[in-house]
Amino acid sequence: MNFQDNLIEDESGVEKVVRGSKRVAVLGIKTEQQSGQPAFYVADYLARAGVEVVPVPVYYPDVTHILGKPVYRRLVDIPGEIDLVDVFRRPQDIDQHVEDIIAKKPKVVWFQSGIRNDAAAEKLAKAGIQVVQDRCLMVEHRRHSIRG
Repeated sequence: MNFQDNLIEDESGVEKVVRGSKRVAVLGIKTEQQSGQPAFYVADYLARAGVEVVPVPVYYPDVTHILGKPVYRRLVDIPGEIDLVDVFRRPQDIDQHVEDIIAKKPKVVWFQSGIRNDAAAEKLAKAGIQVVQDRCLMVEHRRHSIRG
């Protein structure tokens, strides 16, 4: 399989990813004190929409819970499978997380709006992980949610 097949850029691919993601680790999540920032309110939206959110903050060393869920400092420390890792990190800060992401083996890694790191995306894709870049998971979730 060509690693480029794991770089998801078409609408149907994005829709499949969104619908298949029931357990999402949010890397770089912010706390309730930063509720006006996307790195908090996107996760809050997902949790309210019925997605199981696993907080993985990068800062806030004293915080033990976000959205009422225990926080993890590394993806590999999270018990069980992860469908998707939603990344709120600056493009240049993603590289330091690539090994941790690959070790955890989520099905998909999602770089939020404005975030592109083609080298990291290629490494993840070559490891068999699907990658979506520069899209907002909240927007896509709203667009592709099963409408009642």
